[in-house]
Amino acid sequence: MREVEERTSGNVKLGPGTLYGSVKRMIADGLIEELDERPAPDLDDERRRYYRLTDLGFRVAGAEAQRLEQLVRSARAKKLLPRTKTG
Repeated sequence: MREVEERTSGNVKLGPGTLYGSVKRMIADGLIEELDERPAPDLDDERRRYYRLTDLGFRVAGAEAQRLEQLVRSARAKKLLPRTKTG
């Protein structure tokens, strides 16, 4: 929850219900899996859970990134966003 808030400069705030509901759906859909490996005990909180993308999750995330990239290109073509120095 904190990382999402930090990455969005405070524009997006997830509540626990939203976060854990999303995690549960992603596990059910085979997009992520819970890890058995844990950090050293002095760096860990036993309540914390660790997850990673599955192969399917990686492919889905990549497809979503491409979709978003196309939307940004379209917005730039319509002059809704400034052009970048390289584009």
